[in-house]
Amino acid sequence: MSIQLDHLIVPSRDRVAAARQLADLLGVPWSENGVGPFSPVYVNDELTLDFDQTDAPYPIGHFAFRVDEATFDAVLARIRAAGIDYRSTPNGPMGRAVGTHMGGTLVYWNEPAGHYWELLTVSYARQP
Repeated sequence: MSIQLDHLIVPSRDRVAAARQLADLLGVPWSENGVGPFSPVYVNDELTLDFDQTDAPYPIGHFAFRVDEATFDAVLARIRAAGIDYRSTPNGPMGRAVGTHMGGTLVYWNEPAGHYWELLTVSYARQP
């Protein structure tokens, strides 16, 4: 069997709200309660993001989701409909701009607790 990432714990201030928001934007299933104290987001058949709630300080994460163009357009439409600010670069002002990089499109937005979400159509981390 090859190595597969199964799940990640994502710290948040409000696990239910954070899980619901991400699942709604990505158009994937989620649950208010999962195994243990988590609110899971089922990103795909292989990966679950388990949102955990904490008041303690935690490092801000950067999570990138690679999708096809049709899915990109659908997720971006949901981001816009939700009134969430986004940008074309990892940092900087929220200019509601879509970036282009290596022949693909990408956007970044922040989860209310600070995590960076990235949506891209072409991986710059895994070039052929």
